[in-house]
Amino acid sequence: MRLFTWFIFVPAMVLLLSLALFDLRWGTRELSRAVMIGLIGGLAGAVAYDVFRLPFVFAREWGIAGVIPPMPLFKVFPRFGAMILGQPIEQTSYSTAAQILGWIYHFSNGATFGIMYLAMVGHGSRHHWSWAVVMAVGIELAMLITPYPQTFGIPITGLFIAVTLTAHLIFGVGLGLTSRGIQNSLRASPA
Repeated sequence: MRLFTWFIFVPAMVLLLSLALFDLRWGTRELSRAVMIGLIGGLAGAVAYDVFRLPFVFAREWGIAGVIPPMPLFKVFPRFGAMILGQPIEQTSYSTAAQILGWIYHFSNGATFGIMYLAMVGHGSRHHWSWAVVMAVGIELAMLITPYPQTFGIPITGLFIAVTLTAHLIFGVGLGLTSRGIQNSLRASPA
């Protein structure tokens, strides 16, 4: 993960953002518009995704554990950061750097999924927003069949699948509706 992040992910993002800035200045602005809309849509979807998961993560602290089962759904984020820093995945206490890097990585995933969505559908206003939901569910299903759950010690239970599938549905709705809304507002505004 450390090598991938620093030598593939970061350079690819820098290249994509450079191409988008070049397009904004000297091109048709299609690429820069798609990157901006996808990035904002993906971040909006990621925020909606996490807001949905908050009651599960803080069920005990909020006194709702009798209604909503407590689930450590944010436990992977410092582990992402530790992996990026080349530290052990399992630690008793994660550094602030691992915490911050893990959350940045999480939100960068949302942003890149948003950009991928726009790359696949083109204009978000020309295709129904539910295609973002289809993509988000596909991401969840792919995650469930990879070594991801075992790597992070996540037991695959019916409850876990129901909660994470719902969270991904919410991500897809947030991504799709935000992207469509931005696209429609840009189309309606004078150029």
